Amino acid sequence: MPEPLPSDPPGEKGHLHAAGVVAAGVYAHGVRVADIPVEEAGDWSRKDDHVVWIGLFEPDSSLLKCVQQQFNLHPLAVEDATNAHQRPKLEQYGDALFVVARTAQLSEGRITFGETHIFVGRGYIVSVRHGASTSYTSVRQHWETCPTSLAKGEDFILYAILDFIVDNYMPVLEAIHDEVEEIEDKVLARPMAHADIERLYMLRRDLLRLRNAIAPLVDVCQRLTNGNVPQVRPTLAPMFRDVTDHVRTVQEKIDSLREVLAFAFEASLLVGQSQENAITKRLASWAAILAVPTAVAGIYGMNFENMPELKTHYGYFAVLAVIGASCAVLYWRFKRNGWL
Repeated sequence: MPEPLPSDPPGEKGHLHAAGVVAAGVYAHGVRVADIPVEEAGDWSRKDDHVVWIGLFEPDSSLLKCVQQQFNLHPLAVEDATNAHQRPKLEQYGDALFVVARTAQLSEGRITFGETHIFVGRGYIVSVRHGASTSYTSVRQHWETCPTSLAKGEDFILYAILDFIVDNYMPVLEAIHDEVEEIEDKVLARPMAHADIERLYMLRRDLLRLRNAIAPLVDVCQRLTNGNVPQVRPTLAPMFRDVTDHVRTVQEKIDSLREVLAFAFEASLLVGQSQENAITKRLASWAAILAVPTAVAGIYGMNFENMPELKTHYGYFAVLAVIGASCAVLYWRFKRNGWL
């Protein structure tokens, strides 16, 4: 049975899961054999060649306590899964493995973050989702069609979940990449408005938060790869190595987008400064041109009696001609130099 969303109706096999339980199924040799209540999960997990896969979404403390009792989970790990707000990490508690990964989705133009907490032990895997994250329905649906792969056990399911989480970073980055390209096209056409600069700053900050959220996953996947984690078989090392490569690819794309946004901001400043310089040159040119008649008018407006030019019959016309010629020469020079 595919994993329903938290708002979906109960499983088609008739088990009414408690609030917060998305799906709880048992797999034998990679084939889903039963949907079970959480209260029976421990007994099923102890059967040979059986794996219990439980998916929870924002469970309350009583549900997590029930899961803890079924699989004898460590109290500190359960406390982390209850409170959320954890950084990506990998912890070993006895014979159980506790993995935390951050999830991301794009909501109303902003990156929103969630968390997935994963408990892995012999015969069971429990995923606990908090906040913004995509349901693992497609993961279950895909691998239930490949019983041979799913039969590899709980460590393979761990790989499938981590790979799905990392792959879901890409749609977020692709959406941001499209917006960044639009910003680049606007930058060279005109200086950025205040709203554009604010949006650019928000994108850079969200990308930095995303990078900080996924960077620790490299260390998590490397630890799963090096063979020192008893819950993960060495034969699965290449798969976790592939997840590590995907995380690094995401990091490189984030760094690239942040650099492009930084260049866009700098280019916008340069375009703005260039336009301001052009305006300044234009104003200075007209001021210089207007300074000629202003200076001449100022001289002849001093009202001295002994100003011979005042008695000249054609003095007025001569002064106008000098003013016009001077202004024309200045205009021609400024136009030639590109100031006008």
